[in-house]
Amino acid sequence: MREYRRMTAWPLLKHLALRLAMAFVLLIVGYWAAGLTGGAIPANPGWRPPARGITIYVETNGVHTDLVLPKRAGGIDWTRLVRPEHFGDPRYAGYDHLAFGWGERHFYLETPTWADVRPLTVLHAAIGSDETLVHVEYLPEPRPGPTVRPIVLRPAEYRRLAAFIRASIHAAPGETPQIDRGYQDFDTFYGAKGRYDALMTCNAWTGAALRHAGVRVGAWTPFPVTVMGWF
Repeated sequence: MREYRRMTAWPLLKHLALRLAMAFVLLIVGYWAAGLTGGAIPANPGWRPPARGITIYVETNGVHTDLVLPKRAGGIDWTRLVRPEHFGDPRYAGYDHLAFGWGERHFYLETPTWADVRPLTVLHAAIGSDETLVHVEYLPEPRPGPTVRPIVLRPAEYRRLAAFIRASIHAAPGETPQIDRGYQDFDTFYGAKGRYDALMTCNAWTGAALRHAGVRVGAWTPFPVTVMGWF
């Protein structure tokens, strides 16, 4: 009798596993469809870049996007917060631009390259985490290309963008933020504010920063293409 019950239960378990797998696939497809749709709906639809202004850049490595800002521009001096001693080699502070990105703490620290990505790390980030970081990297001014797009901002727009980034770093004005050593001598991590999950991804943060500045970009930008495609 027990053997018969095991035999009849097996098809039921296979059917349940198949239904769960199908539900997971539909969830992933639905998420991608929603993300692409949200990325195609413009926020700040009337915005147009000025003929002259402050040039920033948005860049991607194919998975993650960063905002690249001049070290000093529009009355904003990032060296008051992003100090040379926060980096492995202070000499890199001589570069004239800084890249800012936001993301989940464990994903950032445990994946210095995409070859280091592990399913559990991705799952932890997707479920949601209040442990977030702002990644900051010193670099020379980028050259525009397929993975680097320039954006010209008015001074007021630039100041709003800088204020958004500054507000994402977990430190009061004049205080030194929590620091985690970066991957190399030219980058570092600061403790951040905000919750990371499937809705607020690193790329969604980039889009939110640009929307706050008043730039025309997608209403929800969870993927790199939903950011980069606007520029």
